[in-house]
Amino acid sequence: MAMTFSTFIMTLAETIQSENGPNLAYLLRPTSPHGKDLVKEFRNPTREALTSRYGGCIESPWDDIAVRYVMVTTHIARKRAGEAFNEQSQLVSQFFRYFINNTGWTLPALFSMLRDLRDLAFDADNYAKYNNQKSECMESAAGVVVKAFSNCMTDRTSPPSESRKWGVYYVVGLVLKCYFRVKRISLSKNILRALNANPDIPPLSEYPRSHQVTYRYYLGMLSFLNEDYNKSEQELTLAFYQCYIPAHGNQERILTYLLPLRVLRGHLPTRDLMERFPVLNELFAPFIDAIRAGDISAYDAALDKWERRLLELNLWLTLERARELCIRGLFRRVWVATDQSTRIPVSMFHCSLRLKGIDVSMEEAECYVANMIYQGYMRGYISHEKKMVVLASANAFPRVADRSAPVS
Repeated sequence: MAMTFSTFIMTLAETIQSENGPNLAYLLRPTSPHGKDLVKEFRNPTREALTSRYGGCIESPWDDIAVRYVMVTTHIARKRAGEAFNEQSQLVSQFFRYFINNTGWTLPALFSMLRDLRDLAFDADNYAKYNNQKSECMESAAGVVVKAFSNCMTDRTSPPSESRKWGVYYVVGLVLKCYFRVKRISLSKNILRALNANPDIPPLSEYPRSHQVTYRYYLGMLSFLNEDYNKSEQELTLAFYQCYIPAHGNQERILTYLLPLRVLRGHLPTRDLMERFPVLNELFAPFIDAIRAGDISAYDAALDKWERRLLELNLWLTLERARELCIRGLFRRVWVATDQSTRIPVSMFHCSLRLKGIDVSMEEAECYVANMIYQGYMRGYISHEKKMVVLASANAFPRVADRSAPVS
């Protein structure tokens, strides 16, 4: 049965009275079935006409929120993403007036409205870009979400179990998504600083797993971009193991950055894992196979083939750095071929490089070996006069994760 606006208002009032957060979120979601009913009821509504007719029929600010909800659904139906975003932004701002004076029962509605705001901002910016217009809706959405973060953080009156602070990490995740979308990643520091400066927030482990995973993913991404690879690997690993198994897309996003970090530390993924993620398998399998085979030419060919995609993902430098593992693998094969001798002529390493398609001189091959020793991938020294590599009698090729110059 179609829902009229009068019924919508009555249902909204009852939901607020009973403090039913999930129902409130459903009522204010533009994609809910009753949204289409309201679009049909008001063919060409204006906010002024609706306000003059229905203003005051429910306590403020809910009368304005109801009117703006009708305008949002109408603009969406007419495919006017920019106008829909503006109305949704004002709707959320009106909701804040109620939100700051209430407890955490309103959090489901807040989450839903902020998600819709972000999605509308994405649609509006895409539409503007397609039509060669300028749009900064996502950046504006980030500003609104930051206000929501502040409203959650400043709850000092609600009982601990009903505090708005239980929405902090979800909102932080949304803020970071917006910042990453508009490439204003540096602004993330302000949010994280404010988060860490508040000792009254419950421990992260007490929040829903989905909130934890999103937060840890973006924390790992920020560390990755700052080249703090140890911190990044730690956060992304926790995010991956806490991620729900059916959330295949989220697992893939995490592994896109976790796999290269693990490779840098010498931990190559199993074939079973890669087969579960065909997109990642297509991208990373050539690099992993080349490392296993010590095939530098194949590794370089993979870097050339996937250069554009790797640059888009900010992964090119990381995988270029992992090329050293390929050289280590090749030189280790030389060592094994000599029955793990402690004295190997530089010429043998030179020949191995040339066999793999790396056309270098003897002096350059010696530089390759010297770099492997300097980086901690090999233990030993080069006797330049005798053109001989003298390797340690024990642990000549340390595990990558245990080498003397670990990944920083």
